[in-house]
Amino acid sequence: MRPFLTIVFFLTGINVFGHIIVVKKNTPLSTLRQGIAFAKNGDTILLNKGVYKEGPLSITKAIYLIGVDSPVLDGENKYEILTVTGYNIVIRGIHFANAGYSSMNDYAGLKIIDASGVIAENNIFSNTYFAIHVANSTYTAIRGNRITGNNKSEQLSGNGIHLWKCSNMMIEKNTISGHRDGIYFEFVTHSIIYRNTSEKNIRYGLHFMFSHNDTYIYNTFRDNGAGVAVMYSKSVRMENNYFEKNWGASAYGILLKDISNSYIRQNTFTRNTVAIHMEGSSRIEIANNEFQGNGWALKVQASCDDNVFHHNNFFANSFDVGTNGTMMLNRFSRNYWDKYDGYDLHRDGVGDVPYHPVSMYSLIVEQNPQSLILYRSFMVNLLDKAEKAIPSLTPENLVDESPLMKPNK
Repeated sequence: MRPFLTIVFFLTGINVFGHIIVVKKNTPLSTLRQGIAFAKNGDTILLNKGVYKEGPLSITKAIYLIGVDSPVLDGENKYEILTVTGYNIVIRGIHFANAGYSSMNDYAGLKIIDASGVIAENNIFSNTYFAIHVANSTYTAIRGNRITGNNKSEQLSGNGIHLWKCSNMMIEKNTISGHRDGIYFEFVTHSIIYRNTSEKNIRYGLHFMFSHNDTYIYNTFRDNGAGVAVMYSKSVRMENNYFEKNWGASAYGILLKDISNSYIRQNTFTRNTVAIHMEGSSRIEIANNEFQGNGWALKVQASCDDNVFHHNNFFANSFDVGTNGTMMLNRFSRNYWDKYDGYDLHRDGVGDVPYHPVSMYSLIVEQNPQSLILYRSFMVNLLDKAEKAIPSLTPENLVDESPLMKPNK
């Protein structure tokens, strides 16, 4: 007869009959390694409170691993802590601490490889190189985890949640800080990033590469090296997110590079160096967003085309729109611009005079960044007034023909 076994019926997850295996210090099963070896498919391992220093561990069976009072799996700054491979595995309530560092290998607190139906929830990660590293996996949920890195350099830090070659993933309600990238997607499709907070990361709060048909909604990206980078991807939905205080020489709320057929809707951009920076991007709808107190609300490079900007609000940005060319192949319509000083004789809520959001001074700054020292000087104001009266240098076709007199609600 096995010690510490009880028959239970699982209400979630594996949903089969199994046994509970209790791992506790000073008992016949005193190590997690023993518990994993003892478990069968469908069993639950209850890991009791304590610090477990057992080197690298692995799970390949369909089992629950449940922590009681946040037991600590300590990698002693030498080991990858836990590797999961297989189907229908649940990891919950564990504190992963002090994973090893390697310049050759991506050591992680929790590594999920060649897996499906895995749930990693309500865990704590502290001082791990990569916190959660997922590769070649499907239908996996990573939710409710608290992840804290040690804010080392970009070269010495891994990512908080790192996904490579995955599909149908759910990244939900995690808090991540102090890593290289908070969340990293590469070759990840048909996945959702929902209600996460990613802040104070060295590089990006969220980093997309070659990842199509994904959605990220209701997330907060705050005080990162840059907020979000979405690169070489298509069909991405970016909605109802908050981008705050991403300041720095190359800091953005969102950096878009070679993106197409995507949506940026109902987001809030507050106090970023550049709220949205676009290069080589096309067929993107940017609508119903709020831009407030940014250095540049939009930087739309000449390599962008067929993008539509409508029903956005622009408040107290140093520059509303910047560009590096004289041709503009994008369309602006029915946006609210707080710098617009036109009139509405028809009383239909739409300005009778088109608005040109690119100022002459912003073009000068684009070519000569040192000229920012003249910001708010009398000479700059005079130049911009003269350009509005007799446009000559600003892109003639970068214009909102129907600017709104009141902010969009």
